[in-house]
Amino acid sequence: MKTQYYTATSLDGFIATEDDSLDWLFPLGDVNETSYPSFIAEVGALAMGAATYEWMLRHTDKIADQQTGAPWPYSQPAWVFSTRPLPMIPNADIRLVRGDVRTVHTDMRQAAGSKNIWIVGGGDLAGQFYDAGLLDEVIVQVGSVTLGRGKPLFPRRVTNPSLRLVSVHRIGPGFAELRYEVPKEKQADLP
Repeated sequence: MKTQYYTATSLDGFIATEDDSLDWLFPLGDVNETSYPSFIAEVGALAMGAATYEWMLRHTDKIADQQTGAPWPYSQPAWVFSTRPLPMIPNADIRLVRGDVRTVHTDMRQAAGSKNIWIVGGGDLAGQFYDAGLLDEVIVQVGSVTLGRGKPLFPRRVTNPSLRLVSVHRIGPGFAELRYEVPKEKQADLP
């Protein structure tokens, strides 16, 4: 079981524009040509921040399950970190939580069983899992566009030890997928 941050970013390191738009992302390629289908098959639980969840609510036409037409594309339980109430999607296993990611991670591990935990976004939430020593892998698809400003991929300084590059894969003319392992020496630095 791994806790993985799987996302896409612009070449200059932003996962969304300042107003949470992903319009830059979709023209760059077909999700079925990426590692996503095999990745999601190994996911047993998801975590996301409120802004990611709200983006999904606004764009159900783009993210709805194509086979069932359901407004929520995931069968796995999802934990949404928020300090405010959010609307719920009927018949979706969504749990609103707040507070320390370590406490929630324990519940997520139990729900995921032997499968992985996906930190869907945003970058700060992934950073909280990193800070707690719980993040095992970063998988990022770098798009061939720049945004200039926006929501950062990973608003943390990670220098010593640095992430370990495990693989690089070209996806069509618009993406390169980079897979990084998070060194466990980071956990030794925690209080």
